[in-house]
Amino acid sequence: MPAKRTIMHIDLDSFFVSVERKFDPSLIGKPVIIGGSADRGVVASCSYEARKFGVHSAMPTRQAAKLCPHAIFLRGSHSRYGEASREVTEIIHNAVPLYMKTSIDEFYIDYTGMDRFHNCYKHAGELRQKIIRDTGLPISFGMSSGKTVSKMATNQAKPNGQLYIPHGREKEFLAPLAIGKIPGLGESTANKLHQYGIERIGQLQKMDVRFLEAVFGRMGKYIWEKANGIDDSEIVPHSDRKSISTEHTFHTNIADRQAIETILVSMTEELAGKLRKENKVASCLAIKVRYANFETHTQQEKIALTAAEHILIPGVKNLLKKAWNQHRPIRLIGVRLSNLCTGSYQINLFEDNEERIKLYQAMDKINFKFGEKTVCRAAAMEIGTRNFNPFMRG
Repeated sequence: MPAKRTIMHIDLDSFFVSVERKFDPSLIGKPVIIGGSADRGVVASCSYEARKFGVHSAMPTRQAAKLCPHAIFLRGSHSRYGEASREVTEIIHNAVPLYMKTSIDEFYIDYTGMDRFHNCYKHAGELRQKIIRDTGLPISFGMSSGKTVSKMATNQAKPNGQLYIPHGREKEFLAPLAIGKIPGLGESTANKLHQYGIERIGQLQKMDVRFLEAVFGRMGKYIWEKANGIDDSEIVPHSDRKSISTEHTFHTNIADRQAIETILVSMTEELAGKLRKENKVASCLAIKVRYANFETHTQQEKIALTAAEHILIPGVKNLLKKAWNQHRPIRLIGVRLSNLCTGSYQINLFEDNEERIKLYQAMDKINFKFGEKTVCRAAAMEIGTRNFNPFMRG
């Protein structure tokens, strides 16, 4: 008989704000918004004091300033956040055999089978306390039989708490929660469910999956499974990464080609910069387009080994033309670089002159020191990086 799955989800609370408060304790207890100046950009992260006024991540900073005019706005420092994330990752790496890092401030740990040697929840609690003690950062976690329920448990445990959902109690835990708590459930889908009088997850649990499929297509089964706590997705070991990717989900479906390409340019810059920082190159480029009904199309192509965006960006734009039916608005866009191997990105620049190579080196050095997007292409200036814009919530 296979062992019962035990999955822990970790989230560093208001991560960027918490890191800034370590360097400047005067920010503690005050409304803090990170994501650029008050008149441009988007909110990457905000303190709970700011959230009380309706501010949330991915909101335009101009709107956030109207809701919370007395907030303290910070551009943020990617180098600080990256170092803090590495500290947490090292602690986790030394404590458990199998974990998955899904963003700069979010992890999954697979405790399956470890109950023969440990009280898993007790071990998880001790790990949380060690991270808090060693890094000074607040952290929340949820634990259950699957990734989705654990992530939702973490959200219920915030701020700075922990929550365990025993096996067999998943549906009971989920039932009273609002449907908007389901990860990946878009606003338009939630509104459509509201039209059917469905406000709580417990109502979804009682519905026939065939009805949901008739209304929402293939997304219907996704909704039903999440509502019932069904999630068998695996934990991919952090050390086995063979690809690097990023995605952006639009708040409202979008068909503006220029706006979509602007997002893509910024995403590609971000991934290329990460590859160069890790001394890696990619030989496969892919793009993902998802429509409102969760219908998803991907296109990929083999490329010469590279980590240079002046090569990757034209390829991404070309793949967009192939993958996207431009008459249909897009819900989500994603970029993936795969078939990674160790090597200097310069090996692909034999056709380039020395000035271009030095330009990349200078850009990387400046962006590492002062934060990503200190220097970037004009097309991506309004977007920022995954760490300072809608590509990742804080």
